[in-house]
Amino acid sequence: MGIEIEIDHLEKKFGDHAVLQGISLSCKGGRIYGIAGYNGCGKSVFFKCLCGLDREDAGEIRVNGKRKHSGELLFSAGAIIEEPAFLKNKSGYKNLEYLYRINHEKNPSRLYQILGTVGLDPGEKKHVGKYSLGMRQRLAIAQAIMEDPDILILDEPMNGLDKKGVEQMRALFLRLRDEGKLILLASHNKTDIELLCDEVYEIDEGKLKQIS
Repeated sequence: MGIEIEIDHLEKKFGDHAVLQGISLSCKGGRIYGIAGYNGCGKSVFFKCLCGLDREDAGEIRVNGKRKHSGELLFSAGAIIEEPAFLKNKSGYKNLEYLYRINHEKNPSRLYQILGTVGLDPGEKKHVGKYSLGMRQRLAIAQAIMEDPDILILDEPMNGLDKKGVEQMRALFLRLRDEGKLILLASHNKTDIELLCDEVYEIDEGKLKQIS
C-alpha cells in the first residue's frame, strides 16, 4: 500500500489571528501537490504543523489511517522549510554524514550518490559557509531525500538555483513522484507549479481551495 495523508479541518492561530482555518486535504503517493499563496498566507505554518515542527490548535492529521498527534514528528518525511541549518565550518559531505549517522551506519557511497544526484561534487572540501545560495539549496534538497523518505515537504525548493539547477531539480522531483513519493510543494514560480504539480491548491485568508 502506498503512502496516504489525510488532513481534516486543521486550524492554527497566533493570538487572535487565524492563520489556518479548517484546512482539509487528502494526499497519496505518486502525486505532487502544489500549495500556492501570497507571502504570509500560511504555507510555511501549514507545512510546519504537518511535519510536527509546530502544533495545530484543532483538526487531525492521519498517515495511512493512523492519527499523528499535535507536535509529533511526521514519520518518514524529508522537508525543506525556511532556511535550513548547516554546520558552516564543515563540507557538504560532512553535513550529510552527521545527520545520516543518527539513524544509520556510515555509508559514504550512499552520501556520495545523493550529493551527485543534486549536482554537488561529493569530493568538494569547501566549507558550507562559503557555498553560494544555490549550492546551499542543493544541499538542503540532499538532506531532505538522503534517507529515501516516503513524503517530501518542500517549501520554495528552487530558491537560489540557476536555470540549470531548476531544470535538474524539476527532473528529480518528477522522478521521485514516479517512484511513488508523496510530495507537497510550495513555490512562487508559476512554471514550477504548472510543470510539476498534479493538483494545485491555494491558501487564501486561512482557507484552502483547489485551483487546478
